Amino acid sequence: MKAISLDAPQKFRALELPEPAAPAPGEALVRVHRIGICGTDYGGFLGKMPFFSYPRIPGHELGVEVLAVGEGVTNVAPGDHCSVEPYINCQRCYSCRRGLTNCCENHQTLGVMCDGGMCERLLLPARKLHVSTKLSHDQLALVETLAIGCHAIDRGAPRAGEHVLVIGAGPIGLSALEFVKVAGAKSIVLDINEARLAFCKNTMGVDHTIVARGDGSELTALAEITGGQLADVVVDATGSHKSMSAALGYCAFGGRLVYVGITQQELTFPHAPVMHRRELTLLASRNALTRDFARIIRLIEEGVIDTKPWITHHAKFDDLIAAFPTWLKPETGVIKAVVEMV
Repeated sequence: MKAISLDAPQKFRALELPEPAAPAPGEALVRVHRIGICGTDYGGFLGKMPFFSYPRIPGHELGVEVLAVGEGVTNVAPGDHCSVEPYINCQRCYSCRRGLTNCCENHQTLGVMCDGGMCERLLLPARKLHVSTKLSHDQLALVETLAIGCHAIDRGAPRAGEHVLVIGAGPIGLSALEFVKVAGAKSIVLDINEARLAFCKNTMGVDHTIVARGDGSELTALAEITGGQLADVVVDATGSHKSMSAALGYCAFGGRLVYVGITQQELTFPHAPVMHRRELTLLASRNALTRDFARIIRLIEEGVIDTKPWITHHAKFDDLIAAFPTWLKPETGVIKAVVEMV
């Protein structure tokens, strides 16, 4: 069967793989229909993703169809259409035993630490499949991106009426904004890209946008929006160590800062005048929980989350290697690219 490997940064290769074996107990054999492309894939391609290893078959945002199931599988059946929870956890470590499966001590993300879904068929733990009878394969491939934002907002726990500042209007920032709206909080987004800010305002219905100019005007604009109190919750989705170090300065007294972006650089910030004086809470957000997938599928099915604006680019599987580098260019206006396998 056809597959694509990322052998090293910026080196994709088309290859043929043997067909998967019959599913073992607890497993399901699935046909991949759609693969969403996200910042992790771009980071892996550029050699900037700290958890990525090579060679690797990428692909963790998946819309799939179940072909066969192994002994003991009851949650899915052949013919089911599913979103994939790509966080393979050991179920034995301290984190897993406490239900923190997103930060399993032996965690493996499909397409990052182990081979993923950029292939025609693959075996998966059936417990990682989430069924919908209503969503399209495109929508099913979006669920994982939305789950990242869902978990980040849950970590920050905004209340209705609070101000939430999301820094970075890429797919992860946009997914966080969806759940700011669900929480009934007031949404503010900060980004350097004015076209993305216009998309947030005009298409996603974000309450306020701020252009990042690097001249201090951002803090002034935030103070004006919030009546001087700044943001109750700040979510940094940039992956920039400079942005992440500066993000505490946007937090209100008693505020919460959530890092959902990833950097390999050290972060520095003033403790006494900002962190301590304002009694801020600093949180990391990694992956998502199993419950987030079912919740998101329900919210899309009920029309609470509109997925229509999300997917801006498509490519056939055979065209992916040529198309992928173009999606890294800001002028292409990519919000979310999806690869069509079937």
